[in-house]
Amino acid sequence: MNQISPLQQARYDYQPKLPPVFLECGPFAAARSGEETCSVSDQKQIKALFPDTYGLPAVTFVRRSVFDCPPIKAGVILSGGQAPGGHNVIAGLFDGLKALNPDSELFGFLGGPSGLIDNKYIMLNEGLVDQYRNTGGFDMICSGRTKLEKDEQFAQVARNCAQHGIKAIVIIGGDDSNTNACALAQYMLSHQTGVQVIGCPKTIDGDLKNAWIEVSFGFDTATKVYSELIGNIMRDANSARKYWHFIKLMGRSASHIALECALQTHPNICLISEEVEKKGMSLDQIVDEMTALVVSRADRKMKYGVVLIPEGLIEFIPESKVLIAELNDFIGKDKETFDGLTSDGKMEYVVKRLSQASLKAFESMPLMIRKQLLADRDPHGNVQVSRIETEKMLAMLIEERLAGINGIRAENNKKAQNESGKEKPVEFSAQTHFFGYEGRCAAPSNFDADYCYSLGYTAAALIGAGKTGFMASVRYLSCPAAEWEAGGIPLTMMMNMEHRHGKDVPVIKKALVELSGKPFQAFAEHRQAWGVGTEYVYPGPIQYFGPSAVCDQTTVTLRLEQA
Repeated sequence: MNQISPLQQARYDYQPKLPPVFLECGPFAAARSGEETCSVSDQKQIKALFPDTYGLPAVTFVRRSVFDCPPIKAGVILSGGQAPGGHNVIAGLFDGLKALNPDSELFGFLGGPSGLIDNKYIMLNEGLVDQYRNTGGFDMICSGRTKLEKDEQFAQVARNCAQHGIKAIVIIGGDDSNTNACALAQYMLSHQTGVQVIGCPKTIDGDLKNAWIEVSFGFDTATKVYSELIGNIMRDANSARKYWHFIKLMGRSASHIALECALQTHPNICLISEEVEKKGMSLDQIVDEMTALVVSRADRKMKYGVVLIPEGLIEFIPESKVLIAELNDFIGKDKETFDGLTSDGKMEYVVKRLSQASLKAFESMPLMIRKQLLADRDPHGNVQVSRIETEKMLAMLIEERLAGINGIRAENNKKAQNESGKEKPVEFSAQTHFFGYEGRCAAPSNFDADYCYSLGYTAAALIGAGKTGFMASVRYLSCPAAEWEAGGIPLTMMMNMEHRHGKDVPVIKKALVELSGKPFQAFAEHRQAWGVGTEYVYPGPIQYFGPSAVCDQTTVTLRLEQA
């Protein structure tokens, strides 16, 4: 590796904490089975698609189990976008496999699922793994977004595993990646390959969660990084007192990141996509409410503020949601033709195919946004919401509203009989930001370092216990690690059917912000005061050394959910 920083050197020496069952007996833990499980919905369809893994009971590791474990050859991939702590999942997996049998081997497939298909790998050894302990990024073996979903891909993976004698594959990824893991597990079982498949829950978006998966790894670190940056901007806003800062935050669909950062920093405005959808708020309504607060603050000589905007907001505004669904549907069905068109050709193609209501919504948007809606799709055929500059659109629309308000005030001032009856023009100057990649590869917080290492170690224990089609689970995360509980849940338990690319497909259901949940309720209770005042909180950078209250605290979301 290149020259490393003093902090990175110090982090190498950090020893992640583990759930107590593993401190007692390592990965030689007995798995206690619970009740049979079922998918979150569409039970009949999911069971038909995954007959060999559907209904399996969740398991919890509870005590020492005595068994001789032969050497295990396992493979691991990182799939999808980066999230802080991925290297520690690999380190925990490596250490757990070596604890099961010192002769175990771990293949690191390069570039995500494509490496697994193309048989591109490196052997992970202690020297290499040690260089990446407690570090950010995915650069040990890199990641990729190749969809692992076709039988011919599964067959090639099976052949590669047979060539190397690999008996287990661990897929570290988000909802789509673990959907692929579920399908791969079913294939390996139905074809009697003897290859186990285990998933680990990764995504900074926070939308891979349920009763057993309390948080996806990376969410803690990413939201702390973003909150530090937001706090810095708040301090600047409160110092200069002349700018409104519009900050879009990563989070493909759910607003968990925006909500958590709001709870940490107390912005003047934070939009929650799920609330916008529930209330059926149009774009005009959103802009009107935001403009009203800008005017109110300006009239009290507060010409500044901070706005948090979730990345996926545009998909939750009713008229935009229908529009985007139509675009995704017919562009997904005819992607090759669409991709070959010029910019003007794409506009013409879309105008001819949209419904009347969606066409009206499309043509009401600024040209900049229309072009972004037609830009390159993601691997799943969906609009890339990170490229939709919602923050600039909102700032621009508010500026237009204020121009109208100032025009009315100017007319009223002409009619005013004296100076006391005159209204001052609303001064407004906007700065826009997008915080996304800044948080994805940060050095993991102590929480994420511990959690990720525990997930990797749990994956090794699941392999040792002979499980397949499971996701590693570590629970009671708002408590100290000495109270954490390790186990696993069947991937089918999180599945439902969704309409994609013009057809119904099985996918892990996204967990959106629950408006009845304690985190949103805490935000809703305080947001009016945050809006009219200046109650900013400045979290500062992640602390790796010092009092536990400073270094090891979990997210506000998790603390409220488990209070």
